[in-house]
Amino acid sequence: MSVQKSKKRIRIIGAPLDLGAGHRGVDMGPSAFRVAEIHNAVRALGIEVEDSGDIEAHVAETRDPGNPRLKYLKEIRAMCVTLRNVVTKTMDEGIIPVVLGGDHSIAMGTIAGVARHFRRRKEKAGLVWFDAHADANTEHTSPTGNIHGMPMAVCLGLGAKDLLSIYDAKGPMIDGERAAIIGLRSVDIKERANVSLVGIGAFTMRHLDERGMRSVMEAAIQRALNGTAGIHVSIDLDAVDPEEAPGVGTPSPGGIGYREMHLAMEMLADTNRVASVELVEVNPVLDRANQTAKLGVELLCSLLGKKIL
Repeated sequence: MSVQKSKKRIRIIGAPLDLGAGHRGVDMGPSAFRVAEIHNAVRALGIEVEDSGDIEAHVAETRDPGNPRLKYLKEIRAMCVTLRNVVTKTMDEGIIPVVLGGDHSIAMGTIAGVARHFRRRKEKAGLVWFDAHADANTEHTSPTGNIHGMPMAVCLGLGAKDLLSIYDAKGPMIDGERAAIIGLRSVDIKERANVSLVGIGAFTMRHLDERGMRSVMEAAIQRALNGTAGIHVSIDLDAVDPEEAPGVGTPSPGGIGYREMHLAMEMLADTNRVASVELVEVNPVLDRANQTAKLGVELLCSLLGKKIL
């Protein structure tokens, strides 16, 4: 008698935060993904979809940014703690969380929740992060004080105590040796030492040009599967070339191409170990006919197992 495999389930969690960014507008990202019919696209794959709505977020006009080196620290930390709890609960229920940002500072909450879920099971998580920027600044190296430029460092154990404490355990949320960042092409001068310090596998656009996406992804996946029980995939849409993804707050020319990005998602799907996902930094104000959110939905479908044949 064959044993029927349980149906894959995802829970959409909106995190409409834009206090970490330099430009307003990414708080509308979760709505843009929903308008791009994220529910129907994923259901068409035979996956159960539920939507928990949006976590409440403050808007900049109602708050004081406070410390210019860590702008809106209190509000961002509070949102991330709430998100951490929602993500952990979702994973404990056997559901894949799909977090829709919002700026990339929400990754501190998402990944804290993922890490806590695995820690309780005495397991570890791996990380594959797509981004044009390293997001490895601290309050001492950031030229802007915008916290969306800091989450990768925090998740790997480097940064302000108030941000590190979003994860309610000692040590980093993710070990650098189990993490990779792909698509780098805009890294602040003082930030470069932090990338080395956290020990992440850092793959720039030169690596992609010289080695191709397949080779880079093989190396990234090997890191993310190194003694781990699942992979968190964090996708900043500015990793993609602005011709394909114009609606992002901090576009950088010369990014990852359309098919390259789909190949990366397909290779991750082939591992059957994707445990959680986040899509961030979509800014509908700067977009063309919701093109960037539509691309994000397509990438999510590839990551969840959609195939050409």
